[in-house]
Amino acid sequence: MTYEAINLKQKLNLFDETWTPKVIAEMNDYQFKIVKIEGDFVWHDHPETDETFFVIEGQVRIDFRDGHVELNEGDIYVVPKGVEHKPYAEKMAKLMLIEPRNVLNTGHEGGERTAVNDVWI
Repeated sequence: MTYEAINLKQKLNLFDETWTPKVIAEMNDYQFKIVKIEGDFVWHDHPETDETFFVIEGQVRIDFRDGHVELNEGDIYVVPKGVEHKPYAEKMAKLMLIEPRNVLNTGHEGGERTAVNDVWI
């Protein structure tokens, strides 16, 4: 077995594209994904699971139909399952997402912003 730490900043330097989560680790049935975001995403929900957002760098706003939450570097927020939301970053932000394996980034909405799951980096 190999014992190596995962460096988030190093992994984030391996890609430039936005809204395409990359898997960096797994724990039981959960995946830890890093992603770069900028601008608006699509309204969506995850009917079967919560979704955790951890801001590594930048600022993120998660909009809900009845309000929003602002996240800064070092902040974490868990969107409860079934709650419709839309992430937004005015400038490039870098995040870690924690969610069960095979969860689509757009929930059940699909569309052009749906990332391919299980892309390891």
